[in-house]
Amino acid sequence: MSAFHYQRSYRGPLKAAIFDWAGTTIDYGCLAPAGVFIDVFKRRGVPITSEEAREPMGAHKKVHIRKITELPSVAKRWREVHGKPSTEDDVEVMYQDFLPRQLECLTKYCELIPGTLETIATIRKRGLKIGSTTGYTTEVMKILVPEAKRQGYEPDSIICASEVPAGRPEPWMCFANAQKLQIYPMEAYVKVGDTISDIDEGLNAGMWTIGLVKTGNEIGLSQDELKRLPQDEFRRRSDRAYVRMSQAGAHYVVDEIADVIECLDEIDRRLASGERP
Repeated sequence: MSAFHYQRSYRGPLKAAIFDWAGTTIDYGCLAPAGVFIDVFKRRGVPITSEEAREPMGAHKKVHIRKITELPSVAKRWREVHGKPSTEDDVEVMYQDFLPRQLECLTKYCELIPGTLETIATIRKRGLKIGSTTGYTTEVMKILVPEAKRQGYEPDSIICASEVPAGRPEPWMCFANAQKLQIYPMEAYVKVGDTISDIDEGLNAGMWTIGLVKTGNEIGLSQDELKRLPQDEFRRRSDRAYVRMSQAGAHYVVDEIADVIECLDEIDRRLASGERP
């Protein structure tokens, strides 16, 4: 018997890219959901910081609220205000409060992030399909999708957390995209997003992953706010985000969507040499 074991290996190029929405392709700074989470908790008498509101970003919004309540700092404040830990009923009440408030503010945060159209066009020219995943519900996407299309962005596939058994970090939205796009294997995909849960989702689906720092949840500032931010503070936040995403397992970490193309060239080279994500 031979001492060597031979394994089937995909050596072709990337076939598809799956993008997140808020903080990746639209809504510079991922502002729409963060502010509403803060408001919802404030209405229950429990103030939360922007950092606490953003910690679970990328998850299904009900899961996101549940995870905020589980943060030690928030759980402590909740007990001080309500005299007991939060319950699933509390999470449900806040989620039902969150939904209409999210819908009300969405149109303020529908602008495409600079570089999105150019990057998507370049990726399409390479022969890749464009998929997308989001922690938003189908009701929210009924507003966002037409707004994005009006600006020229229309993915080939859109899967919401509410359409699968569970959202991020589970891989089901990525698998649903693959089924809809009818493209395989999963190592021929790259997942691009601005949250740790985006990276987890892509890795759990067996995909290459690219984390975005500057335009999304990790820094969490609008373009105007970013321009006013002192350079040393920007560097501190940026360095922290690069470390967090790298430690989460991202294959590549870059500033924004416009920086993705050079990563695709490197991934194609790695695939051709027999590497897998």
